[in-house]
Amino acid sequence: MFALTRRLLVIALLCVVSLSCFSSLSGGNGVAPSFTGFAAASDTGGGSSISGGDSKEFRSGSQKFTFQAEVNRLMDIIINSLYSNKDIFLRELISNASDALDKIRFLALTDASALGDGDDAELEIRISLDKEKNMISLRDRGVGMTKEHLVQHLGTIAKSGTSAFIEQMQKGGDVNLIGQFGVGFYSVYLVADFVEVISKHNDDKQHIWESKADGSFAVSEDTENEPLGRGTQINIYLKDDAAEYADQDKLKELVTKYSEFINFPIFLNTTSEVSEEVEIEDGEEEEDAEGDSEDDSEDDAEDSEEESEEEES
Repeated sequence: MFALTRRLLVIALLCVVSLSCFSSLSGGNGVAPSFTGFAAASDTGGGSSISGGDSKEFRSGSQKFTFQAEVNRLMDIIINSLYSNKDIFLRELISNASDALDKIRFLALTDASALGDGDDAELEIRISLDKEKNMISLRDRGVGMTKEHLVQHLGTIAKSGTSAFIEQMQKGGDVNLIGQFGVGFYSVYLVADFVEVISKHNDDKQHIWESKADGSFAVSEDTENEPLGRGTQINIYLKDDAAEYADQDKLKELVTKYSEFINFPIFLNTTSEVSEEVEIEDGEEEEDAEGDSEDDSEDDAEDSEEESEEEES
């Protein structure tokens, strides 16, 4: 009897990061965007002929929009901020997720049905890493956004803080303070060259917002992903020079750092590799050996027959 060491890949799904490790976050220094006062969005054209996701192109049939001028200027500043602390993108996204969770919890005080049942009622944030796609995903079970919210508040309507932030930057301000102006979402482009925002609000179907920060974005009904139930998932496709964030230890470090005031649990999907010793019984070993011996004998017999036929011919 002997032991054979096998390397097994164990996926530790939903490795719970408890509140003792990741405490709470009120938005870091950020003020999450408000979803009030909606104006009409303008459609600048039809969708691309290329279906999106991994291709980093707009999905077929999506509605294409142009960023409002000030939002465009804001994104240019962020993308060209060479000396900024890129880590803050996660702080701002967690801040916004926490704000969305607070909103649905508040709505549920007067309308219990708004919270839903089962998993939908779990007020939490989940973060995962897909190394093959070079993508980070952050999902909350907050209030979610309608199609109108996605169009207006992630592109066509400049918030009051947009101009203030641009003015501050022109005076030599620090991009790290972006959250104070209510436009922290756009900090994601410090590390991303393509972003998808998948969202489901109780009052609308599930939609996808997507942009490469090249002056335009697109919105379409989501018919390809699993239903969220309610809430928002942000898929961040990392730039080549942001490869350091495709590391789960780095992500854990950042969530620990930026979750000082969060009142909701954060779950981090992690992958780990371990070794496990598996005993193989003598009987199993003998069976394997006998099987190999029989195979060898059959092969020898076939070779002999072939040689005989060749000699006869």
